[in-house]
This record gives sequence, structure tokens and C-alpha cells, in this order.
Amino acid sequence: MSAVIQHFVVHQLGINEQQELTVVPKSTCFDVTPDIETLAQQINQVFNQKPGKGVGSFIDQQSQTDDPADEDAIKGNDAFRTELLAMIAQPDTFIDFSVASCEKLKKSMLEMATVETGFVIFSHYEFLATEYLMIALLNTKQHVEITEGLELTYSDHLDLAKMQLAVRIDLTQLKTQPEQNRYISFIKGRMGRKVSDFFMHFIGCEELVDIKQQNKQLLKTVDEFIASEQLDKEEQHQTRQIVSDYYKAKLEQGDDIQIEELSQSLPQEEGRNFVDFNQQAETPLESSFQADRSALKTLAKFSGQGGGISLSFDRALYGDRVQYDSNSDTLLIKGIPPNLKDQLTRNNS
Repeated sequence: MSAVIQHFVVHQLGINEQQELTVVPKSTCFDVTPDIETLAQQINQVFNQKPGKGVGSFIDQQSQTDDPADEDAIKGNDAFRTELLAMIAQPDTFIDFSVASCEKLKKSMLEMATVETGFVIFSHYEFLATEYLMIALLNTKQHVEITEGLELTYSDHLDLAKMQLAVRIDLTQLKTQPEQNRYISFIKGRMGRKVSDFFMHFIGCEELVDIKQQNKQLLKTVDEFIASEQLDKEEQHQTRQIVSDYYKAKLEQGDDIQIEELSQSLPQEEGRNFVDFNQQAETPLESSFQADRSALKTLAKFSGQGGGISLSFDRALYGDRVQYDSNSDTLLIKGIPPNLKDQLTRNNS
């Protein structure tokens, strides 16, 4: 499924001769060519695959403090939302909106005493009947190519794999269901620092849903649900496989996890399903949230490390080739991997 590109433009944040952070704007949007469509879709895919994203909405001015300093900051942040809504109403103003937004991003960096350079991409597109605006700050990396004459040439390519500063706004939900406060998603972490330091400040967003925590909680709730249903080992494995397949499908499609939809695929007894079980939990899950790719590994494997030991094995092996004695805190493994067995054997000789 390909994205339908409405607008696509790139501006640059750089340092001038006076060592000042400046915006170098592009005066027009790119023509929507197959190459631009491919690039926009690649950016969307990389964003979907990034773990640990946050979800939120624009800051509600009505719920803030009466501190004049805070009020001024909030009004400044609200300018992005105001201009975004104006652009949605008049799409032909997209280029002006993107340049003004770049200036706001630069101002936010300076206010937060953080300087980042690179290319700021604004991508306005439709994907799976949903309208989005993606804003991403990307750097480049150098590639070496060999010509037909066996000469070396160097060129700079956008480094999509290292995209760490990006926000995606679900314009469809913003227009139709703003009260849900879930229309903004963003990459959260980079070397222990939150993107909210200046990127969320720039658009005036507040985080409302911790995606990583929701995914961890879902896996915990699934385990508790399986235990409550008293399923045998094969049924437990099949249930986790259903959840795993569901995750894979949602990650490929870029869709959210829907608890009610997932529940329809899971076993139920005496009329009680996974939705009911979740609602009775001390802290129920959100009805929908983005899938985190790291959850797939947890569904398939037990793993852990500490004290110089690192272990990982398939869940299907637990209780068979791998057994745990909680009284002695001992793990028994039958059938050591050949390469590990060889190392152990040689060490004992």
C-alpha cells in the first residue's frame, strides 16, 4: 500500500559564517515524482518501526496555570496549531506554513539552548485513508560510488536509519476526533534525552500516552489472561502466537493496536473475553495505542541479563528443555547449543 503525497518539501537548518543557526528555505514544494513518493513512504516506514514513541495532543490552554510567563509560552506554542489549522483549510499555503514552522523550530532550539543542524522534511500525505503531516529532522551520510571508468565519487544521502527527531500528526483524527487527544505521535529517546526538549516545545505538544509502557502492560495482561483461562501448554503457545501475528500485521500496516479487535481473536470462556478481563484490571489498557516492535521479542522469548550472564530462549521450550526451580533459583537446560557445548567441553579438557 503506497502513500498519496499531497505536499513534500525540505528546508535546511545550518550554521552561517557568523556561527548563527539559520534557516535555508526552499521556495517551492517538490513535484510529486515516483522518487519523492518512495522517499516519503520510506520516512513513514522508518517512523513506524522506531520503538518507544510517545502519543499526545496540543497543549490545552484552558488547563494551564495563571502564571503570565507560562501563559506567554503557551500562546507562543499555540501559534503552530493555529497555523496548521489554517493550512488544512487552505492547502496551497503549505510552503509558507513549512517555512514559518522551521523558524519556530529554530527559535525553540535557541530558547532550549540546543542546536541541531540538518534537513527539515515536511511531508503531507494520505496513507490507508488517513491524512498525516510528518515533520522530521534528518542528517546525511557520505556514500562512495564507483563510476563506469572505475573512478570513485562521493555523494551525501539522507540518513533515514538514524532518524531520531520526528513528529507525525494525524490530521484526520485532529479534524474529526480531537477530544481523544491522541493525534500526535513522536520519537521519544536519543541517548537518554527526550525529543520533547525542543521538538515538542516547538509544536506545543504534551505527552498523554506512554507507548512503551502500554505495550509492556499489554504483554503482562495477556500473560495474566492466559493464566486465568487455565489453558494447556499448546493453547498458551497458540494464544501468544495469535498476539504475535496481530502485532506483526499492525506494524506492517502502521496501524494501532485495538484491544477490542485483538480480543475477538483470543479464546474466551463463559462469555468473558479479553476486553472484559482488561476492564477489570487495576490499571486498564488504553483502548488503542501504537505497536512497539520490541514487544514481538518478548512474546517469542524469555530473556534477561545480569551478573555476567545473558540468557535468551524460546518460550515454547519452557517446561520442556528448559525448567526453572524457584526454590533453588536454578535453571535446568537440556540440549545445550552445539557451539556453546563445544566451548564448555574444550574448557574442561
